[in-house]
Amino acid sequence: MLPAIIALSAMLCAPPTTVVPPPAPMPAPMPAAALSSTRARWLAIVDEMQRWRDTEWPEDAIANGRFTPCPDRITDASIVGIEKRHAQEGLFLTDLMQLDPAQLTGDDLLGWQLLTRQLRESQDGHRFRSFLMPVGGRNGPQQDIPQMADRVPFRTAADCQNYIKRLSAVPQMVTDVQELMELGMAEGRMPAKVTMESLPAQFDAVLKGNLESLRIPFAKLPDSIPAAEQAAMRKELDATLLPILLQIGLTRNWIIATYLPACRDTVSASDLPDGKAWYDHALHVHTTTNMDAKEIHETGVAEVARIRAEMLAVIRTTDWYAADPARTLQPADELFSEFIQYLRTDPRFYAKSEDELLARYRDTCKRIDAKLPALFGTLPRNPYGVHAIPKFMAPTQTTAYYQPGSLRGGNPGWFCANTYALEQRPLYEMIPLSLHEAVPGHHLQISIAQELPDQPEFRRDMHFTAFVEGWGLYSERLGIEMGFFQDDPYANFGRLIYEMWRATRLVVDTGIHAFGWSRERAIDYMKQNTALSQMNIEREVDRYIDWPGQACGYKIGELRIRAMRAKAERELGAAFDVRAFHDAVLGAGAIPLDVLSTRIDAWIAERAQPSAAHPPS
Repeated sequence: MLPAIIALSAMLCAPPTTVVPPPAPMPAPMPAAALSSTRARWLAIVDEMQRWRDTEWPEDAIANGRFTPCPDRITDASIVGIEKRHAQEGLFLTDLMQLDPAQLTGDDLLGWQLLTRQLRESQDGHRFRSFLMPVGGRNGPQQDIPQMADRVPFRTAADCQNYIKRLSAVPQMVTDVQELMELGMAEGRMPAKVTMESLPAQFDAVLKGNLESLRIPFAKLPDSIPAAEQAAMRKELDATLLPILLQIGLTRNWIIATYLPACRDTVSASDLPDGKAWYDHALHVHTTTNMDAKEIHETGVAEVARIRAEMLAVIRTTDWYAADPARTLQPADELFSEFIQYLRTDPRFYAKSEDELLARYRDTCKRIDAKLPALFGTLPRNPYGVHAIPKFMAPTQTTAYYQPGSLRGGNPGWFCANTYALEQRPLYEMIPLSLHEAVPGHHLQISIAQELPDQPEFRRDMHFTAFVEGWGLYSERLGIEMGFFQDDPYANFGRLIYEMWRATRLVVDTGIHAFGWSRERAIDYMKQNTALSQMNIEREVDRYIDWPGQACGYKIGELRIRAMRAKAERELGAAFDVRAFHDAVLGAGAIPLDVLSTRIDAWIAERAQPSAAHPPS
C-alpha cells in the first residue's frame, strides 16, 4: 500500500475516467512543419505545467530533487488555494485540447493522452468536493506535520533556513484545514463517525511527542555551518515549533468538541451529497475500467470462492492437519475456522520483539533481492530500506506501506512495517508483504518509473491505483516463481491470505458504498473469509469507508496484468520471455489498464514477427 501520492493527490481524488481508446489507424503523414509546431507547443505546455506544479507543491519538488522557486513555503491548503489550482488546471486542459493529437507520435502522443485524461478527471471530480474532508484516521496534519523532515535535504545553511520557514507556515496550514472541515460541515460533507474515533489519540500522541521528529535533522548539522549559526538555527527552530503545537492543540479541541459530534452515523459514500455519482467516479478512477459496482462485486465473490478452495488445499499439506487424523473428516468450513484460530493464537507465528520483527523483514527482503535478475532485465538504481511505522500513527495504520524515495533527491525508498501490537503481526505474512511493498512491488515499480530516460517529470510521477497496486499484488504471486512457498505451506497460506484479503475488498467496498452493507456486516464477511486479525480487519474496513473505491484497484489491476501475461504466454509460446514481459509492463511508468493492454498487445505482435531479433533480456 502507498500513502497518498502528494503531487497528484488532488487529481486522484477526482471523477469519471475517460477511457483512452486504442490508437486510431495511422493518418496520412503530416507536413514536417506542422508536426514540429505541434510538438513544440506540447513540450512548452508540459514545461510550463511542471514549473507551475513545482511552485504549487514545493514539498514534492524538494523531495524529488527538483528545483522549486519556493523552497521556503508549503502548499496552500486553503479553499482559495484549492480553487485557484482547480482553475489553473482547467486552463492547462484547454490548452492541451487545442492541440491536434494526430500530429503527435510515440511518447508525445501517449503523454498527451495520459495528461489530458488525468486533468479531465480532476476537473470532473472537483464537484464532489472531497477536499472538504481532509482529516481522518489515515490522513491529516496530525500525520503530515511530524513527518515534514522526511525526504528533505539538510546539506547547506539555506536548506536549514528554508526548512524553518516552511515550518513557520504550518500553523496557518492547520487553520486552513480546520476551515475546510467547517465548510464541509456547512455543506453536509462529513466523514463517518466510526472512522474518526482514533483522531483524539492521534493528536494527543503528536502533542505528547513535542514534535521531536522535526528536531532530529538539527541534531547534526553540516560542518560547513559555523557553530554559532547552528546554535541560532536550533533556537529559531524551537521557537517555530511552539506555535505549531499550540495550533494543533486548538484544532484537536475543536475536533473533539464540535467536529466529531457532527460526523455522520452512516458509512456509505452514497449517503453524501451526490454520493452515488462520487462512488461511481471513484471506481472508474481507481480501477481505470468501466466496471460498475455490481460487476466488481461479482468478480470479488468469484475470486473469494476460488481462493477459498486453494486455501483448503494448502491447509491439508500442513503439519497441523497431519497431527490429528480426525481433521480429515471435518467439514470444510469447520476445518478452515479451526485452522485460522490456530494461526491467530499459536506463538510460533509471532515475533517476540519489535527488533525481531524488523530483522526478519530485512532478511526476507535481502532473500528476495537475489531473485530479481531472473525475472527482470531492468532494475532500479535507487536502494530501499526497512523501518518501523512511526509510533504516533502505528495504532491506526495498516500492516505496512511504502514511502517512495528519489535518487536525485538523495532519498532511498522505505518499506514501513507496523510493529505495534506484535500479537497481530503474524510472521507467515512477511513474504507476500515484502514482495508487495518493497521488491518487486512498489519500490521496484516506482523507482523504475522515476528513472525513466528521456521522459517529462509528470510521466515519472504518475500514479494510477489499478496499475501501481495491481502490480504490487501481482508481485506477491511472483514469490511462487522465486521458490519461496514450495516448502513452506504456512508462508504459502500467508500469500493466499493476502490474495483473499484483496478479493474480499471487492465485495466489501462495493457492499458498503453501493449495496447498503453495515460496518459490522463487512467485518463479519472478512472474518469468515480471511485470517487477518480482528484489529487489522477493523482497520481495513474503516479504510474502505474512508477511501471509497481505492481498495478495488488492487485485485482488478492484478487480474488484468495476469490476463495480459497469460495472453502473451499463449500467443508467443517458447518465444515468451518473462524478463522482457516485465520490462514491457513497467517500461512506460504507471499507466491505465486499457493503455497497458494496448502496449502489451503491441509488444506481443512485435515479438511474434518471425524475423524479429530480440536481444537477450
